[in-house]
Amino acid sequence: MRLKMTVMAALATLASSVGLYPLFASGTWFWSGLGAVIVVAGAGLIMRRLRAPALLGALGGLGALHLYLNVRFASSQALLGIIPTPGSLRRLGELMGDGWNAANQYAAPVPLVPGIELLAATGIGLVAVVVDLLAVRLRRSAPAGLPLLAMYSVPAAVREDSVSWLAFGLGALGFLMLLMADAREQVGGWGRAVFTRRWSESTAEPVAERPDSSGMAASGRRIGVAAVAVAVLLPTIVPGIHPRGLFGMGGDGAGGSQTVTTVEPLAQLKRKLNGENRDAVILTYRTDDADRPDYLRMYALDKFEGDRWTYSGMPSSAADRVSGRDLPFPPGLGNAGFHGVTTRVRIRSAVDKVDFLPVPYPPRRVQIKGDWRAHPQSLMVYSLRDSASGRSYTVSSLRVQPTAAELTRASKYPSDIVTQFTKLPRSIPAAVRRTAEEVTKGAPTAYDQAVRLQRWFTEGDFVYDLNPPPPSSANDLAEFVLTSKRGYCEQFAASMAVMARMLNIPARVAIGYTAGTQIRPGEWEVRSKDAHAWPELYFEGAGWVRFEPTPAGFGGQGTAATPTYTQQQAEQPAQQQTEAPDPAATSSTAQSPSATEGPNQRPDDGGADVGTADEEKGGFPIPVGWLAGGLLVVMLLAAPMVVRLLTRRRRWSAAPPPTTSAPPSSATAHAAWREVHADALDHGLSWRPSDSPRAAARRLGELLELNPTASEALGRIARAEEVARYARSRPPAADLRADVRTVRTAMSAAVGRSARLRARLLPPSTMSDFRHAGTRALETAGRLNATLRLPRNK
Repeated sequence: MRLKMTVMAALATLASSVGLYPLFASGTWFWSGLGAVIVVAGAGLIMRRLRAPALLGALGGLGALHLYLNVRFASSQALLGIIPTPGSLRRLGELMGDGWNAANQYAAPVPLVPGIELLAATGIGLVAVVVDLLAVRLRRSAPAGLPLLAMYSVPAAVREDSVSWLAFGLGALGFLMLLMADAREQVGGWGRAVFTRRWSESTAEPVAERPDSSGMAASGRRIGVAAVAVAVLLPTIVPGIHPRGLFGMGGDGAGGSQTVTTVEPLAQLKRKLNGENRDAVILTYRTDDADRPDYLRMYALDKFEGDRWTYSGMPSSAADRVSGRDLPFPPGLGNAGFHGVTTRVRIRSAVDKVDFLPVPYPPRRVQIKGDWRAHPQSLMVYSLRDSASGRSYTVSSLRVQPTAAELTRASKYPSDIVTQFTKLPRSIPAAVRRTAEEVTKGAPTAYDQAVRLQRWFTEGDFVYDLNPPPPSSANDLAEFVLTSKRGYCEQFAASMAVMARMLNIPARVAIGYTAGTQIRPGEWEVRSKDAHAWPELYFEGAGWVRFEPTPAGFGGQGTAATPTYTQQQAEQPAQQQTEAPDPAATSSTAQSPSATEGPNQRPDDGGADVGTADEEKGGFPIPVGWLAGGLLVVMLLAAPMVVRLLTRRRRWSAAPPPTTSAPPSSATAHAAWREVHADALDHGLSWRPSDSPRAAARRLGELLELNPTASEALGRIARAEEVARYARSRPPAADLRADVRTVRTAMSAAVGRSARLRARLLPPSTMSDFRHAGTRALETAGRLNATLRLPRNK
């Protein structure tokens, strides 16, 4: 039954499951995982007591896990609360679907809804089944570390924050205990020690029942503890590996700050997107907006200087203070639909120098302590002396939601808006203007032109890249638009704003954050990697309207969202347009749904993420994590077979190629005999290390009842090995490679189907080299320990 190993395997699984803690908002998931591990361990004991085969034992563990999950999460639909029924199976399926949707909807740490808890318990239980199979049933404790390590890879893949050193140390300690228990059990199975005269003469102490191994055991424990300590401590002292210093107490890795400056907003944006702390939480907020929240804007850059966007100087006075008053009404807002939204924001104290507030645009009232002011034209909220780091504030804003028809009807602009927001330097190459005109050719209105520009960026040949290649010309804008077409949100937003101004559409560049990721209903989290830039275009009646030319989703800015009013153009009937579009424009816009099939697909602004959008089209989200995990499992399962093939090739490559005239060399004889030995182990045949080659061949022949051809081939291999070991002459002439293949075929024919499959897919001989290496290491350690103790014994 191997009770001790079963307990140690369960404890190692539980210790490693602690590494999942960053994924969940509360710790009650652990108790569901504990129940799953206990049930799997109990099932393993029962199946081994019944002497069930390994595969059947694993199936028994899976069945027990299913019963446990049925009782834990679907007992009301089960027969007698235990026996699965179609209703209980449907209930488990529904919970898993809810858990999958919640995992995609919320950012880690996720709220522990029943579906999430079910997924956690299932995952831990499956790992327990694999660990029990490998470490207990198959006696392969070392490979059992792979599924344990897989539990640490999940939070590492989901979050960029590292797992706590304490959680890692606990899991590593559990695995070491599992290895020590397995080694102790294997050594204990050797039987009583046999003492030689040399042993007795080397010590003056009386001979005990067995040699004192306490020294070696203590050395093993010291080595294990030292290895874990090095693994935990080394990353904290190597520069660049652990940005937060020793145990996370060394600040945030960037000189103790996450700077938010006002001198160069675009330079700060690039640092946020490319820095070491991309996953650092900047702020959290709660909103009463029923839809997906809009972006949080900090800066509105109205001036393009040929190589960068910046904002004009803002005169400031005490009359601009936001406390106790409504802010100026947003410029241009008229007949477009909107509703009020209240947002409660809290900025982390680790964020340094936040002198421009991230707020939904347009803000109407801001409640915050300190001297904070609002620019009347742009509605940027700023402070000349205070910082919002560690503070909370409340913003009342308007959620403007114009329709495509309303934006289409907007045609006239105020003269002051046109003067300020269509100004461009003369240094921009004419090719950029020609490109803008070609992209929007035939578009009847400014709105149609803007949508075509946006789709040109998102559906064309542009690639989102945080590390674009250096420009090969003096003009970065022309390089991005005409040549490289690689960049991140800064290049996309700046280029669309410039091209819009070329078409006489007032435009500016906004900088802030996307809506971030929902962590629980009504609450959102914004991280440094959510920093973003986007263009705002002016339409009379709606004011400044956000567009999104940056690719989003998996291949772009992950949390960017396309406004719904830019997706409605193809749905508008032709009679709703104030001007009749030409056939080219109609054809172009009619094909707009193809955007959902392109590589830069992204969610709309109504709260649906990429997976939801796919489901609405009748498809299913691509489970990238599951595919990667499945590929990893396939690679792990194929590893023994690949190692066996490589070992066979290495053995034969060390032997000279066979010839018809010359007898085989000793190296060829040894390679052939080792191959026969490995094939016997792979097919589950007994092999006595004390047998001579002739005795081993006779035993195999009797066991397999070989035909004359195979028996003669095995005899030639054994004779060649004996001559290579004990004689000075070369082995007799024979094609030993062909003889090995003949014997292998005979072994496969003599054993059952399961043994043949195991020999091909999971050959046990692959572990022999590791065992021999471990044995040699133990022998070396024993000799070293004896050498160190000799002076003391004298």
